[in-house]
Amino acid sequence: MIDITDLTKQFAGTERPAVNGLTLSIAEGDVCVLIGPSGCGKTTIMRIINRMIEPDSGSVVVGNRDIMRTDPVELRRRIGYVIQQIGLFPHWSIAENIATVPRLLGWTEQRVATRVDELLTLVGMDPGIYRERFPRALSGGQKQRVGVARALAADPPVMLMDEPFGAIDPITRTHLQDEFLKILRALKKTIVFVTHDIDEAIKLGDRIAILREGALVQYGAPETILTSPVDAFVEAFVGTDRALKRLALISAAAAAEPIAPAAFAAELLASIRPSRTILAEANLRDALAQMLTSGTDTLAVVATDGTRCGILTLASVRAQIQVGTRDSVVVDSRAIAP
Repeated sequence: MIDITDLTKQFAGTERPAVNGLTLSIAEGDVCVLIGPSGCGKTTIMRIINRMIEPDSGSVVVGNRDIMRTDPVELRRRIGYVIQQIGLFPHWSIAENIATVPRLLGWTEQRVATRVDELLTLVGMDPGIYRERFPRALSGGQKQRVGVARALAADPPVMLMDEPFGAIDPITRTHLQDEFLKILRALKKTIVFVTHDIDEAIKLGDRIAILREGALVQYGAPETILTSPVDAFVEAFVGTDRALKRLALISAAAAAEPIAPAAFAAELLASIRPSRTILAEANLRDALAQMLTSGTDTLAVVATDGTRCGILTLASVRAQIQVGTRDSVVVDSRAIAP
């Protein structure tokens, strides 16, 4: 869906390129997270993709179309863009903000109104309550939801998201990350997501691109980044607690032990209080925290309908930490991960 080849950009008066020979391929429907220290080129890459910045050399192909051979206005209307500052028009209603691109594309008012209501519902905001409100009446989290809705308005195949949750409090941020994942997984958008937070990258990314001084250091799945860092820089960047971070990638259901035999299972389940259960889709990092908080080494894993799926033990969590590393994906600035 997005193919970047030998991309280079150096700004006047700087000693080194902001982007240095970058080659990267992002599959359709994937969330690719760009991460690295400040000044590593993350935002520059994103702004080149929608031609807000022109590259010095190299190419960017989006959906089989070279961006340099595409009208910039047409290109931007096919790419949703969400930024940390959100950028809602303060004197326009929420509905008018969301309708910006559809109206530029000449949609009928009925189609626009229907789409606005669909998107407000999608991001968890009742259209009857929020449609006619103005941005000043919204919280930071609500404004961010409207920003996402506006970016999705014309149903673009590609979304660019530049630290969209960076200015939001931790509780709201976690909630929005969870909602964002559900929405975009369902819509199957191709996403380029910039963040400085490795935990956010691990949680949201199908692929993570770690950058340093404008060059690609390592590109691969979160599992690969955590288990097989390519060098000391990546190892330090992901943190010494990368074994614990890896637990966030594994669901309780995946590590649960089956309930058997029947007599033992009945006795065991009867001894587990309701507070010592965990949802099947919860991750092992949360499960470990719950075990430590409740003082237990056993949790019953349940589906959302309450059906018992199995038993999660502290020993099974430990086993996941100790699982051998998978084959690493090692690349330099001119290699593309499989």
